[in-house]
Amino acid sequence: MGRYLTLLVVLFSINLSMAQPLIKKGMFSRADTLRGMLTPLRTCYDINYYHLDIKVNIEEKKVSGSNLFRFTATENFKQVQIDLFENLKIDKIIFDGAELPYTREFNAVYVSFPRIIKIGEINQFTVHYSGSPVIAKNAPWDGGFIYAKDESGKPWITVACQELGASAWWPNKDHQSDEPDSMLISVDVPPGLMNVSNGRLRSIKPLDGGYRQYNWFVSSPINNYGVTLNIGDYVKFDEVYKGKNGPLTLNYYVLRGRLERAKEHFPADVKNMLKSFEYWFGPYPFYKDGYKLVETPYLGMEHQSAIAYGNQYKKGYRGSDLSGTKLGLSWDYIIIHESGHEWFGNNITSKDIADMWIHEAFTTYSEGLFVETDKGKAAGAAYIKGLRKNIRNDSPILGSYHVNNRGSGDMYFKGANMLHTIRSVINDDSEWLKILRGLNKTFGLTSTTSNEVISYINNSSKIDFTKVFEQYLRYTTIPVLEVKKTGNRIKYRWKTDVEGFEMPLRVKLVDSGDWKVLKITSQWQQLKSSSFIPDTDNFYIKVNFLPWDAT
Repeated sequence: MGRYLTLLVVLFSINLSMAQPLIKKGMFSRADTLRGMLTPLRTCYDINYYHLDIKVNIEEKKVSGSNLFRFTATENFKQVQIDLFENLKIDKIIFDGAELPYTREFNAVYVSFPRIIKIGEINQFTVHYSGSPVIAKNAPWDGGFIYAKDESGKPWITVACQELGASAWWPNKDHQSDEPDSMLISVDVPPGLMNVSNGRLRSIKPLDGGYRQYNWFVSSPINNYGVTLNIGDYVKFDEVYKGKNGPLTLNYYVLRGRLERAKEHFPADVKNMLKSFEYWFGPYPFYKDGYKLVETPYLGMEHQSAIAYGNQYKKGYRGSDLSGTKLGLSWDYIIIHESGHEWFGNNITSKDIADMWIHEAFTTYSEGLFVETDKGKAAGAAYIKGLRKNIRNDSPILGSYHVNNRGSGDMYFKGANMLHTIRSVINDDSEWLKILRGLNKTFGLTSTTSNEVISYINNSSKIDFTKVFEQYLRYTTIPVLEVKKTGNRIKYRWKTDVEGFEMPLRVKLVDSGDWKVLKITSQWQQLKSSSFIPDTDNFYIKVNFLPWDAT
């Protein structure tokens, strides 16, 4: 979900002429660089598997336990960087039965090995740790642990850490570019409670004092911020959905006493979501792990195969429609939006947080596709257009690279309108469908970049959208269509920050009533017509009418 509605490069270039903006001196700290930069101490090893094994002390609000790092060396090395917030204590790090020395700098931990780890070697070490993780004040917007109580006064503990970082509560290689291929999550809970995490429940192990250990196995690559725990007095009900890849298990975990309400509220939206998104994006990415919806005391988060739900059984976004069209009031926003992230965010993950628009723009756009599936193409377009009222155009959608910085919150609504504009330029829905499915097939279960996504769309559509993406992603202004009229002549051009900007535009000729696609550039062009009406329903642009002159 990200920091919804509150979200607002080291100088590197990327291939498609989208050179990144400069980072202002003093804007970012050494700690930002340690978290965001892929240094040799991070790229020298590839994570294969984690086993996170912890106990949550609810009364003291502490966590203790360990995480096993299984890795493959991509280079020869004697030292690596892992990540754990500095307020959490490292008790010891074990390798080959002995403790490893380490040093700390902010939230970075430098682990030294007694010998050279050779390229291609598969090995493992275990980090034992303890302490009090950050407690969220307003989850999911600020991130951290959430300690709440249910209606009967029983403990209800969850976590949300997108942007804050998974290393706020467990040690890992905290960079989106490296996901473990699989993961085991073991959480000890006191009597009368259960834990729900990602993947499938493998076992429940009795422990001393009435505690039980819940062991959840994730069989697919998973991003660190998608790893979760949910401790509470849960009950569940199950269904099976006949999807594109066969039977898909649907598990719903809700607080005791809310079961009947959940049975009435959840199934229809979940099944309609799967029907829509499997059509547009391809099969649900995590059939092996199943789909879960887990009730939480905060609004929601896209935790992989364990979607956090806290919309209080309301339609819309907390009972309102973000588009202002009323089209969003017939479905539960959190179910649709957070589940959309299973394809964009969890299946396709950006390597650098600066490219988080890949997660949020496509997922917000998926809301319009969901409406389109139910009510038709015009309704879907109307929903996306309605979201424009939330756009601020105050800072770029792209963040700064290599310093753990994400861009403006406009990545949601502006990003969705950018994608709808690109679909309108392509003007071939069968091709657009192939692109959406192809993105998931090509980049699924991996991490990617803006560069790669844009290149894929360019190659698939055979249209060069590089400068279009550059304008919408790098600048706060949107393309401005300048128009001059006199008599039966009309002149027009694009005015943009990007030099040499070109983008076709659909217009309605007033004289004939016909629709026409104009290939508009940054140079003045002329058309014999008294006037035309730009298609601002499907193209997110601004139109400026200027006085006629002799140019």
